[in-house]
Amino acid sequence: MITQRASGILLHPTSLPGPFGIGDFGADAYKFVDWLKASGQTYWQVLPLGEIGPGNSPYMSSSAFAGSILFIDLFELAEHGWLDDEDLIPLPEFNADRANYDLTKPFRIERLRRASKRFFSSPDHCLHQAFAKFCELEQEWLNDYALFMAIAKQEEGREWSCWPHELMGRETPALSKAAIKCADEISFWKFCQWGFARQWSNLKDYANRQGILIIGDVPIFVALQSADVWSHQDLFELNENGRPLVVAGVPPDYFSETGQLWGNPLYRWDVHQKTDYKWWIYRLKKALQLSDYVRIDHFRGFASYWEVPADAPNAIYGKWKSGPSEKLFIAFKNSFPNLPIIAEDLGMITPDVIELREQFQLPGMRILQFAFGEDESNHFLPHHYIHNTVAYTGTHDNDTSVGWWNSLPEHQKSFVQHYLGSDGHNIQWVMMSALSNSNANTVIFPMQDVLGLPNTCRMNYPGLPVGNWEWRFNWGQIQAEHSKLMLNMSMEHHRFSATEFP
Repeated sequence: MITQRASGILLHPTSLPGPFGIGDFGADAYKFVDWLKASGQTYWQVLPLGEIGPGNSPYMSSSAFAGSILFIDLFELAEHGWLDDEDLIPLPEFNADRANYDLTKPFRIERLRRASKRFFSSPDHCLHQAFAKFCELEQEWLNDYALFMAIAKQEEGREWSCWPHELMGRETPALSKAAIKCADEISFWKFCQWGFARQWSNLKDYANRQGILIIGDVPIFVALQSADVWSHQDLFELNENGRPLVVAGVPPDYFSETGQLWGNPLYRWDVHQKTDYKWWIYRLKKALQLSDYVRIDHFRGFASYWEVPADAPNAIYGKWKSGPSEKLFIAFKNSFPNLPIIAEDLGMITPDVIELREQFQLPGMRILQFAFGEDESNHFLPHHYIHNTVAYTGTHDNDTSVGWWNSLPEHQKSFVQHYLGSDGHNIQWVMMSALSNSNANTVIFPMQDVLGLPNTCRMNYPGLPVGNWEWRFNWGQIQAEHSKLMLNMSMEHHRFSATEFP
């Protein structure tokens, strides 16, 4: 349960300003923390910080534990002497308003490789000892991850189920041979993870000292092409060739008439139970080292999940299956007494989902953009909010509030105008104020709404495979009035107080 009244901003680090194609953990991230503090905010909510997957999605990472190496601040590497001035010249094609992953990924990886070589050839024993200590502390996931990434490069990106049988099946002699052959590549990936962890830890520590808490994001499922599935094949519904028998998705809903076919392998929950949910407890432990609270995406999947045959053309052809429910959360509670978890309980929510969330006093989510399709009995209208709630104008999957308003049919606009007492002028501020004035202890505003940006600046279109996760802001868009309005709203609605750590 989150008991303090406070507010914050949803902004993924990729959306930060910066010279190298996407935002990172450099100076602009620290400047953003300063802006949050000056604006009376308490939370910085991010999307998953792991490696991006197909479509540049942070929800399809190659590891549930590794961080995205694209976030590593190149200037900090240069301070150690691992990069020189020529390495820090941006490509002229980089766009300050949109992330171009096709450009920035090879640019950054090339410089990380240069930095890695210089680090390992340097005589700095203190830093070498720090690196060795990191590798020792994180060996439970790091060794498999680095080996996975090295073999994937050797196999030219083919899915691990298509690797030679002895590597696919993780036969010990084959893994030992690969580790020797790929020793330099393995060291590179470990160096990158050390850089990510070191820089994010410094940034998070700075944010906490400024009174800013981090809300992280944990996807319920993991990608098939990941070190996790490859190294823990017994925990997933796979056949003897490493291919999924069934995959994850959701039935037809608000976002799609055919549902969403995510394609992630599903868990063998009976096997997890036999291990006392060891893998999940470790996963949550690592997530809480990166953030102060974690939002678990698709929380309803713990009560029941949509199982789709692996060869199905879309998510219509699925069925509901029972999840681990309270058994998993009892295990969580035993390891994390305060359970600093936010439950993403959107979509087709049934009584068992509500019962599970309430049993462990987890805050659920309310989205204001979902509130005006019916009448005043709608669950998402602010007068229905309870204290243990995290309320949003919209999430990364929604349109911006300005874009949403401009696309509304007239009858819904009339409802909005009547309920919010607004003619639609500066609709984003009207919506933000309605949330801020509500009973919800926690309210989160997408940065796009603070800036009053249109539909072209939304973060993600669910079901659309390309063109997502690209939006970026620049400091020229932020005016003094933005900070003043945010601060005044926080003070007026009693959301500006001393920070409470979970």
